Order: sequence, then structure tokens, then C-alpha cells
Amino acid sequence: MPWGRSCRRATLATALLVAATGSARADPVSPPLETSAIRALATQIVASGDTHGRPFLIVDKVAAQVVAYDADGTVRGGTPALLGAARGDVPPAGIGSRPLAQIGPADRITQAGRFDARIGRDLHEDVLWIDYDTGLSLHRVVTTSRIEHRLTRLATPTTDDNRVSFGCINVPRIFYETVVAPLFRPADGIVYILPEQHTPGETFPTLRLPSAPRS
Repeated sequence: MPWGRSCRRATLATALLVAATGSARADPVSPPLETSAIRALATQIVASGDTHGRPFLIVDKVAAQVVAYDADGTVRGGTPALLGAARGDVPPAGIGSRPLAQIGPADRITQAGRFDARIGRDLHEDVLWIDYDTGLSLHRVVTTSRIEHRLTRLATPTTDDNRVSFGCINVPRIFYETVVAPLFRPADGIVYILPEQHTPGETFPTLRLPSAPRS
């Protein structure tokens, strides 16, 4: 497996996230995290049958939130997330095969789009592979780099500090293990990543979504 494809992350070990008592942002099941953009997309997904009976996740990069759904649109949980350090909706060419040293700050993008996703192995643990060819996955938050303060970033009320990864989506361990894995381990599902530069209508042309940029 090419090193750059290994979740585009600087380290491979993970650490247990202890959810802060009383913190809404640490709660893995928190319906208020369902932003208006997420709700609008979820409504169209269910109405159109776009997942063909499979569970799905929606990632709102602007709000740095992830919400998980059963196939019928029932919310299973929501959480803040850490995302690619760079803004953008399209992955740089060849990103999945580059060594990490060749992935500069401007290329650390969490791309937008609709993806068939499945649980699979990284080098050391299971992850939710979103786009294997570009090395994009959703996984437990990586905490081995102390200077990045990833757990602190997840716990703050602002989204300004949620952009730190090489492109992969980092979520609390408890959310991954109690929401994501149970949904996607029995069967594959779909991950929808909302754009931050393009319009939802451009990104998901088969769904009835706004053609104007998000404000």
C-alpha cells in the first residue's frame, strides 16, 4: 500500500478519546449538529432513494460536522470532526500515491462528492474508506502529534481550528465505534461530503439542491 494512501496522515497510532461530561460537542448522538445544509441534503437523499437502501453519512465541511443516518433517514448520531487543512472541493492529481512529505499545505483537501464507502484496513486499524484511490477515509482521531492538539480542537465551540488533517476526516473514537462501525460493518454505505467552494447542486447534480453558493 503506498504510504500516501494511508489516510494521508502524519502518524498511524491512535488514542482513546474521553468524552467530556456535559459537552454537547463530545456527545456522539447530538441532533442539533444537523445543520440546515445537512438536513436539506438528507431530505433529498431519502426522497430520491439515492442510497438504494443503504446507510449514509453527511459531512458538512463548513460547519465541521458529521451526521450518520439509517437508510430511512433516521439520525443515528452526530459529531464535530477534523478535516483537511486546506479549503477546496477537488483532490489534487495523484494525491493518493504521494509520500506525505510531498503533500503541501495547499493540497491537504477533503474533497466533496458522493462516495461508496466501506469499512476496511489501514496499516494498523480499521477505517471507513471513502475514496481509496485518493487515500480519503474517516477514522478515529489521531492524537500522537501533541503540537496539533487534535482533541482540544474537537472540543472547542469554534470551527476555525478544525482544519488540521492531510485530508482525512477525524472523528471521536466513541463516535466511530458506536455509530460508524455498526452502520457500515454489516454492509457498505454512502458518504456525502458537502462542498465549500462549489454549490451543492453542482456537487450532487442528480439531487434537487441549491445552485447558489453557500453563504
